[in-house]
Amino acid sequence: MPANSPSFTSTVSAITDAFGDPTRRGIYLFAREEAAGVTATQVAEKFGVHPNVARHHLDKLAAGGYLEVAVERAEGAGAGRPSKHYRVSADAKVDLTGDVPVHSDDLVLSLLGRALALLPHDKAEAMAEEVGQEYGLAMAQGLTGADLAVGQRSLRSAMQAVADALTAHGFAAHADQRNNQLRIVNNHCPFGDVAIEHPVICAVDRGMVKGMLTALYGATDVATMQSLPQGDTFCATSV
Repeated sequence: MPANSPSFTSTVSAITDAFGDPTRRGIYLFAREEAAGVTATQVAEKFGVHPNVARHHLDKLAAGGYLEVAVERAEGAGAGRPSKHYRVSADAKVDLTGDVPVHSDDLVLSLLGRALALLPHDKAEAMAEEVGQEYGLAMAQGLTGADLAVGQRSLRSAMQAVADALTAHGFAAHADQRNNQLRIVNNHCPFGDVAIEHPVICAVDRGMVKGMLTALYGATDVATMQSLPQGDTFCATSV
């Protein structure tokens, strides 16, 4: 296959997306050694990660067609809930002996995640939120009109503007209210796998919301209520 062909490019892109992360590469090799397949619990124990992180990597490999999923109960187990077993797909032909190209954005985010992991959790989270808040303030400068001073928006209006700005940055966000609690829900995380492996990155998102609301409405308390690293299906910041 010529190296400049569209088919070759798409193949490299698919392999990069699936195996650019070293932990995911290790998980694939681990699954390839286990004929009976592996579970998220086994992977979590093997690689020292949270089961939600292990499940995320396994599902990513399954989505790419590199692993097959079967729901079954372990031999000798009682009437408990059956678990997912992931086995290497018979059709998957992946050679991981060579180097896999890594997207520069992924590399920078991975470096950021590891750098934050070296700090005490409270300091890392505070720094991540501060960076997000500064960026949110800068984003809000493009949203405020010349005749619209801080505090002239209603909170709902400001939250909708924040959700629209986040969507433009890849968060697929919307503002809503649940149980008398206003919140901004993100259905997509542009930080990708790095946020799953280093949940402290979620503080950047929270800081962005806080920064934009400060500029558009005024000082507001925000808190992370749901997040993908916690096993939720979306991320939500309450106001």
